[in-house]
Amino acid sequence: MSKWPTVSLGDLLRLERRKVKVEPEKLYQEIGIYCFGRGIFHKTPRTGFEVGDKDLFLMKEGDFILQVTFAWEGAIAIVSAAEDGMYGSTRYPTFRVDENRCEPKFLLNYFKTVEGLQQLVKICPGSAGRNRVLSIKRIPEVLVPLPPLAEQRRVVARIEELAAQVHEARTLRHQAAEEAEALQLQVVRDLFPEPSDGDGKVSDWVRFQTGYAFKSEWFSESGVRLARNANVSHGTLDWGETVRLPESRRVEFQRFELGEGDILITLDRPIISTGVKVARVRKDDLPCLLLQRVARAQFQRAELLPEYFFRWLRSPHFVGAIDPGRSNGVPHISHKDIERIPFTTPPLTEQRRIVAELDAFEAEMDALKRLQAETSAELDALLPAILDRAFKGELS
Repeated sequence: MSKWPTVSLGDLLRLERRKVKVEPEKLYQEIGIYCFGRGIFHKTPRTGFEVGDKDLFLMKEGDFILQVTFAWEGAIAIVSAAEDGMYGSTRYPTFRVDENRCEPKFLLNYFKTVEGLQQLVKICPGSAGRNRVLSIKRIPEVLVPLPPLAEQRRVVARIEELAAQVHEARTLRHQAAEEAEALQLQVVRDLFPEPSDGDGKVSDWVRFQTGYAFKSEWFSESGVRLARNANVSHGTLDWGETVRLPESRRVEFQRFELGEGDILITLDRPIISTGVKVARVRKDDLPCLLLQRVARAQFQRAELLPEYFFRWLRSPHFVGAIDPGRSNGVPHISHKDIERIPFTTPPLTEQRRIVAELDAFEAEMDALKRLQAETSAELDALLPAILDRAFKGELS
C-alpha cells in the first residue's frame, strides 16, 4: 500500500490487562466501542451486584483496544482521559503501544483504512457476528506500514486537520438542511389563511369515509391490494408491506375501492413522533381497497380544489389543529375529529395560486435536497480517501 517498511503488529503492542475485584456496593461504569472506528461510548454505571460474576478490567488513558467480537468490523479505539478509570469486560483487551516506535493515533487511523481492516478480518476467523472472534495469538500476522515517528506524527496531524474540515462541512450542511426545512414550514404556514369566527368546519366541504375491517384470514398471496396505515407515506402510497384480498372477493367491497386522485389519511399512527401521513392515490396504485383506520376524503362542494385540500392536510395549520387522543397508549385521531376542525376556503383563483406557489417552491426544495444528498455522499467518501492517500504516503 505504501513505500514505508512494514512492522508486525505484535512488535508494537503489549497486552496489559488489569483485572479488578468486583465489590457488590461499588459502582462500575463500563465502555463500549462503536464499529467502523467511530470511537468509545459510555454505558450506564452499575453496581457490582448488578455486574454479577462477570470479570471486569480497568481502563487507562492511552490503552489501545481491539474489541474481540467486532474487531473485524472496525471496533477499535484508544482510551482517552474521559474513559480513564472506567471498565471493560473480557471482550475489551487492552494493549499498550510502544510509543518509542509508533504513534498510537497513527495505528488507529491505519485500521480505519480498507487494507488495515482487511488484515483484522483475516485474524478474526469464524462466521459473522459474535462467532467471528479476534485471535489475539494471530496479532503478529498483521503487518503495519511504519515510517519514522516524525512522519507518523505529521501524517496524524494532517489527517486530524482535514477531518476537522470535513466535520465542519458536515455541520454546515446539516444547519443548511434545518434552515431549509424551517423555511419550507414558514412558507406553507404563510400561504394558507387562518380561519376566523365566521368560517365553517372541514365537514362543510369534506366528509371522510373509513375503511373496512377486512379479516386477516381473508388475506392471500395474490389479488387486490389493501391500503392500510403502513402503506400511507408522506405524499404517496408505499407498498413495501403489502396485504391482499383475493380478486374473487373484490366485487363484495366495491364501496371501498379507491380511485386515482383519492386523498387518504392515517388515523392510527404515532402522530406525535412521525407526523400526520397523507397520500394521494396514483394510477399505478390501482386496484386497491380501503382498510380500516385509513380515511378517504369525499368532497361535498366543487368550490374546494382537492389539490388545495391535500396540501392543507400536510400543512402546520392542520397538524396544529389536531389534539390526538390515546388508545392503548398509541396516539390516534378520528375522522370526525378532522371534520370538526375550523376551515376556511378562499376563492378558486386564490386556491390555484397557492397550489402553484407551493408546487414551484417544492420543486426548488427537491432540487436543494438532491444537492444536499450529493454533498453528503461526497463528504462521506472524503475521509476514507484522505486515509487511503495518507497510508500511501501521498498526503502533503
